[in-house]
Amino acid sequence: MSTAYLGLGSNIEARKNIPSAIEALRQTFARVDLSPVYQTVPFGFEGEDFINLVARVETGMSPLELKAYLHALEDRHQRNRSVPKFSDRTLDIDILLYDDLYVLSPELELPRVEILEAAYVLKPLADLAPKLRHPVERITMSELWSRFPGKTTVMKPISL
Repeated sequence: MSTAYLGLGSNIEARKNIPSAIEALRQTFARVDLSPVYQTVPFGFEGEDFINLVARVETGMSPLELKAYLHALEDRHQRNRSVPKFSDRTLDIDILLYDDLYVLSPELELPRVEILEAAYVLKPLADLAPKLRHPVERITMSELWSRFPGKTTVMKPISL
């Protein structure tokens, strides 16, 4: 079994779509651990606030199989893939880390660069797995967060 960390986000019917996605993950994977949930302002565009969190799953799927599963889950939540990268989302789920794999291909990027660039990814990841080492940076998520320059990003812990 492998361990994958998934970033989940939504700003369209988020209080319905995020719990629905979590339930689907729990039905698919034997172990699912969740970070605290944050309400965050959109990054790169103006729109409704997002709900973001990170899930840790134990999986027997390969990284590409997991990506296909997550795309199908997004599609079941009416994910529109024809809009710009930075836009409203019914559901967005990205593989942030998969064990300590480093992959840079047209199909898959691991670890996701957003770990180092976006507070809405790094903060919940550091909450969930503070001692986990970034496979490229070789320092813990907690240390990455302590050094993160974008802590002024508006992030509010919330309950679903």
